[in-house]
Amino acid sequence: IIKVGCGAEFSVILDIKGNLHTFGLPEYGQLGHNTDGRYFVTSTKMSFHFEMQPRKVLVYMEKNKEGHVLPIENVNIIDFACGNNHTVAIDSKNRAYSWGFGGIGRLGHAEQKDEMVPRLIKFFDTQNRKVMRVFCGSSYSLAISDIGSLYLFGQNKKTGEANMYPKQVQDLAGWNITSIGTGYTSIVISADDSLIAWGASPTYGELGLGDLQKSSSTPKEVTRMEGMKIPLVALGYSHSMLLVNTEHEKTKEKYDNLPEFVV
Repeated sequence: IIKVGCGAEFSVILDIKGNLHTFGLPEYGQLGHNTDGRYFVTSTKMSFHFEMQPRKVLVYMEKNKEGHVLPIENVNIIDFACGNNHTVAIDSKNRAYSWGFGGIGRLGHAEQKDEMVPRLIKFFDTQNRKVMRVFCGSSYSLAISDIGSLYLFGQNKKTGEANMYPKQVQDLAGWNITSIGTGYTSIVISADDSLIAWGASPTYGELGLGDLQKSSSTPKEVTRMEGMKIPLVALGYSHSMLLVNTEHEKTKEKYDNLPEFVV
């Protein structure tokens, strides 16, 4: 086993041979087994056939313009990320697949249909772009391309326009992204010795922008962390944690001057 991930009520395991194994709730097809697991207990009561143990994802597919489904053979997955009820994965050829709950475009297929098996995201193919890394929030997905561009599909705010297919985040063009933390509506990004926070309300201080600006509908630099080396960021539902490299002189200097929280 080389990676594990969790959605709201399902789990995903990646093995060293490039196989994904999923278990838990299949309600939106997020397990990738070509079923949502629904069945009627009585004529009025519905339930789900939960997967109680890891089950291998067997089928990967693409849809052409006419809507015909074509299987993709010999897929070896190298990385993945889980949202609440969806998953995005990358294979050894740096192609991206998504499946599960399709609401507000979070799967990147330009439609809101749930996908029961991993489906190739055609957008990156048409742009001749490789996908190097993927991240998922509750209702959105992020992808970093081979030229360092960041794409968002879905919606990372309560209201407004949703991206039905991957759309480049222009505010982050030219930044060298190190790590991304994704939460409910918030996104925190470490890039080029800076920390960038992004999230429309409601936020609870997880952006670190201070009391005067608790939310931001566009990516914004967190001035307190400027010039610090931040190799890893992580976001919960509404809180953030950062790992900083104190072997870097300027980072150590700023770190020593930050207020201390004693557990």
